[in-house]
Amino acid sequence: MYSRKVVIFSAPSGAGKTSLVRHLLDQGLPLEFSVSACSRSPRVNEQDGKDYHFLSLKDFKEKIATDAFLEWEEVYEDMFYGTLKSEVERIWENGKVVIFDVDVVGGINIKKHFGEQALAVFVTPPSIDELKNRLQGRGTETTESLQKRLGKAEAEIAQQDAFDIVIVNDDLDTACQEVIKKVNDFLNN
Repeated sequence: MYSRKVVIFSAPSGAGKTSLVRHLLDQGLPLEFSVSACSRSPRVNEQDGKDYHFLSLKDFKEKIATDAFLEWEEVYEDMFYGTLKSEVERIWENGKVVIFDVDVVGGINIKKHFGEQALAVFVTPPSIDELKNRLQGRGTETTESLQKRLGKAEAEIAQQDAFDIVIVNDDLDTACQEVIKKVNDFLNN
């Protein structure tokens, strides 16, 4: 029933997609998280193979050259992120549905690749002002990085029509219930 299905979550940074994905994974559904690869060094408390597959820039580029990625993107100069085909195959071999937490470009590319086998979910904040408040509340953004993220968010929100469903994350509990229903409907069709 679930064979070779994927669920994709994309959103601007700060919209709440990771919270929704974590909640969904706690529901006992036949889902397994796809760990992305990246070319950056691990942050404090990040573990290779759990948070990301951490690759050197050289190794990442070699995997691009050998077509090892389902999708990849150079998010910032020499800062690559992508989805290894081997990760998707590993999850399917475990009899699970792959769940992705990826940026908007990655989500669109994965949806194009899998078509009807994929449910593409776009999570959006109720407004850009609310997104700004959330990002400021994290206490991790400089004025410059905040402006860069907000500019990118506006461009990403403009692409939401490329997704199957749009979840407005105004209230996390409501958004969680909506996501559970939509994903269950997809898994059971």
